[in-house]
Amino acid sequence: MRSSLTSVSSLSSPARSARSARSARSARPSRRTVALAGAAAALTICLSACGSSGSASPALPGASGSAADSLAKDAPVAPASAITPGSTMERIKKAGVLRVGAALDAPLLSQQNPTKPDEVSGFDITLAKMLATYIIGKPSIKITPPASETREALLRNDSVDVVFNTYTITPERAKQIQFAGPYFMSGLAIATKKGTSGITGPKDLDGKTVIVGANTPAVEAVPQEAPNAKVTPFATDPQAVQALLQGRGDAYVQDFILLATNAATNAQLEVVGKPFTEEPYGIGLPPDDADFKAFVNTWLTTIQDDGQWLKAYQETIGSHVEGEDPTPPRIGSVPGS
Repeated sequence: MRSSLTSVSSLSSPARSARSARSARSARPSRRTVALAGAAAALTICLSACGSSGSASPALPGASGSAADSLAKDAPVAPASAITPGSTMERIKKAGVLRVGAALDAPLLSQQNPTKPDEVSGFDITLAKMLATYIIGKPSIKITPPASETREALLRNDSVDVVFNTYTITPERAKQIQFAGPYFMSGLAIATKKGTSGITGPKDLDGKTVIVGANTPAVEAVPQEAPNAKVTPFATDPQAVQALLQGRGDAYVQDFILLATNAATNAQLEVVGKPFTEEPYGIGLPPDDADFKAFVNTWLTTIQDDGQWLKAYQETIGSHVEGEDPTPPRIGSVPGS
């Protein structure tokens, strides 16, 4: 039995977005609104058709939709006093659904199961369902997949309530919308061929042949951490992974999430240690709503303190990463948060 409203059929459409825009924020028009809504509707149709064919490959490992629902069911619920009259929280609770901007093609974070389109799983989606439970009392969410360049518009035009979408907090973005968090700290990390010893952190790369993605931050970051490393760039991620597994390098340095995704689909690869640079992911929120930001940050603190954040991580990203689990980043700890 499906216990949440996470499904392709619940993606936003133009008509529903128009009806839901009767809030204070709907007065902020955007010339891109019609185009964005049309794109979302077209994507909904495509996903429904592709997902029902049964010919797609299975989703990557991680928390299944049912596992995410189980975690969300056990998540805390906000006290009645926190749902203040006239607030965004009250509007969401009355609507009975949290509108979430999230990807459908981000393994370990927000991945649709192509053979079961109603299942969307991963770290971001698990947290989104927990937030829905905190506000509504059940993990009821409706997903609108955003493009990187449309996230601010979706929030400003009241098309979504929150965005979980590897949304790096920056002061520039914070001028247009608000961020809660950070809720996760990504960055550059190290992958090795399984069974490799002697590499647990960036200092261990000194004197080693280190594979990097061409034109990525790793090109400059590796020499800073390991001046005697031999940096070998490759044009694409698949080429870099192949080179590592063929023994043409001792380690591969790339974005932590990308490496974890690779490790989830390749048993010969493992991610070692934690990210050694910082890329703070935040929860995108509508602008000019300090009460909602404070509410979401309180929720984040609650699930961190109670251990639900760690459980969500362990069921998703952490199931494909070696080493100690990370400590949740301190809320408000980066510029723009």
